[in-house]
Amino acid sequence: MTLKDMDYILELAQTQNFNRAAENLYIAQPTLSYHIKTVEEELGFQIFTRSGKGAALTPAGAQFCATLRNIRLELRHAIEQAQNFSARYSESITIGLPNRTAISSLPAIIRAFAKLHPNVALDPVFSPGRTVEQFLKGETDILFAVTEQVRRVPDIKVYPLYECPICLVTKPDDPLARKELVTAEDLAGRTLMVGGPSPLALRQVQKRMVSTGTIHYFNSPDHDSTLTNVAADRGVCLSPEFLDDGNPAFAWVPFDCPETISCVLCTHKEDSRPIVRELVRLICGYYKN
Repeated sequence: MTLKDMDYILELAQTQNFNRAAENLYIAQPTLSYHIKTVEEELGFQIFTRSGKGAALTPAGAQFCATLRNIRLELRHAIEQAQNFSARYSESITIGLPNRTAISSLPAIIRAFAKLHPNVALDPVFSPGRTVEQFLKGETDILFAVTEQVRRVPDIKVYPLYECPICLVTKPDDPLARKELVTAEDLAGRTLMVGGPSPLALRQVQKRMVSTGTIHYFNSPDHDSTLTNVAADRGVCLSPEFLDDGNPAFAWVPFDCPETISCVLCTHKEDSRPIVRELVRLICGYYKN
């Protein structure tokens, strides 16, 4: 099935009339009928029922067209983006991030990089939980990661970026939200959300807090579930500061502990492009100053 076939199907689904659809598509009605029949034979099910009054979607056809509309919109967007890229840029670099605050200076970095290389596109790709997988598949050129995520990954280059502190996350009206620094003693009698895919340093802090016997704890499978539980007054949580997205529903307060989370940038070892190395140096420079 081609893009043209998609447009033919969607136009006929809209007009439910072969003659009118053919006119809107600037083709002959027999040509449209031939294409629709060919696609139906290729797919193995009937999209339309024909009658003297026109064409109506079958139940399978209605479901198919609902999905097809989304696919066609995504394809159109991809084509338009590619056209924009080809008209302006000669090269692109993608950087995989779990969220937009992982590299807080990214907007400034993009602006600075654009001044140095106006013909090179720098595109962030946000994929929580999938950044390492995408990078290893070659879908991104640079990866932001926690050190332990890539410690044993072969064929990559690793660049230290910064040490991320651990924060207590609570609701803004919680008395702890007014403190400049939360201590272990402050959590006595409170319920702490623990578990999920936490970095090793964070798990160590959670384990130490639970072992005090002065707090309650509640297992939570992932960060979004944890924040939902915090918002529902089920407890508080500890989290890497880079996950703070500025949501006013939560207060992020530094937590008094020696542990930090080592954050790094990674590139593919075989990627020898000078432009990539220059970008890595630029990003790292923002955290050294």
